[in-house]
Amino acid sequence: MSATHPHNDHAWAIILAAGSGTRLAPALAGSYGPQRKQYLDLDGAPLFWRSACAFARIQQVQGLIFVFPAEDQERMTQVVADLYNRDPLGLPWRTCTGGVRRQDSVRLGLAALPEPVGSVLVHDAARPFASAALARRVLGALSDQQPAAIPGLAVTDTIKRVDGDDIIVETPMRADLRAVQTPQGFRLAPLLAAHARAEAEGWEATDDAALMERAGHKVVMVQGEEGNVKITNPADLELLRPNAIAAPRTGWGYDVHRYLAQGEGDPKVLAKARPMMLGGVSIAGAPQVLAHSDGDVLLHALTDALLGIACAGDIGQLFPDTDAAFENMPSAIFVTEALRRVRLAGFRPAHADLTVVAQTPKLAPHMARITAQVAQLLELPASAVNVKATTEEGLGFTGEKRGLKAVAVVTALPG
Repeated sequence: MSATHPHNDHAWAIILAAGSGTRLAPALAGSYGPQRKQYLDLDGAPLFWRSACAFARIQQVQGLIFVFPAEDQERMTQVVADLYNRDPLGLPWRTCTGGVRRQDSVRLGLAALPEPVGSVLVHDAARPFASAALARRVLGALSDQQPAAIPGLAVTDTIKRVDGDDIIVETPMRADLRAVQTPQGFRLAPLLAAHARAEAEGWEATDDAALMERAGHKVVMVQGEEGNVKITNPADLELLRPNAIAAPRTGWGYDVHRYLAQGEGDPKVLAKARPMMLGGVSIAGAPQVLAHSDGDVLLHALTDALLGIACAGDIGQLFPDTDAAFENMPSAIFVTEALRRVRLAGFRPAHADLTVVAQTPKLAPHMARITAQVAQLLELPASAVNVKATTEEGLGFTGEKRGLKAVAVVTALPG
């Protein structure tokens, strides 16, 4: 791992759900019953669960810490367990008790992390609309030279600083101001050290970036999101009401590859022979496949399905088999590029259904590994990916054992 770009190491996300929400308390008591805002319902789950689902779509995030008020921890631990049983996120998780101040809750969340963890995301549960793309942007800005990264937006209103009598004493330059959001990302070791100093020296801060600044660390800002609002005031409750659902998209992909025939000796053909790969998994003892890349028929079909969602053409246009640069290239690279284009189009995969059509080899022993690999490539839980195999009863191209086919259908949602 590069010392200059260590942001590819494992990260955990700490979701702070231990606040009291004093500004919302009257509204909650009147309309929603006596509850904390982080437990408000959003799409059939507590507010904090939306953030957990977003972070679970990020490959770098390896686990989640939920921080709850002491009096709620036992009850909310069971709630999280029930949510995982209903909607498995594919990540380990822990809960812990929060503190009086936000920085106390963060410190206790950090203490609950396992070993080893290189980086952390610290996020307020009251910001349920933060996207996975924003969290990736924050984590991607981290390095040993930049141990802290936070999202922010340019301030559009003129800001005034006032004294205790509400007399204006300063008008800061608006161009120099940013409204800060979460999730905030940090390299773990310097953040732990900053919290230790804060405890020892009595520092007070409203976010962890301020602690890192005071400890002498560079904090970089990345572009935030307009939609990443914080549920703070009674008017914000309108944001939690169901809205018209934007239309999802479905992408369909198909690919076929020929097997190397027994006794086939043409050097040009032999140069295209590849060991069989399906879904990024090597299939031992299978016929060799003729292809320009690594010949993974399943990932080629998946790539085309993703490109269909993004309305970005097809695999042949992006990765032509006439280009020597793509010779014997792992097909996972094609999937990753297609997935990037899906995100640029404003969508995220939610489900994938894939079928391999082959008379030979027998694929049942490999299906679990193929499913897990495809799920990882799509940054989805394995429960959202279905991979199956079938034959054509001895009929046609595949039935005569001259090759294999694959079909992929991917459903994507806006966001």
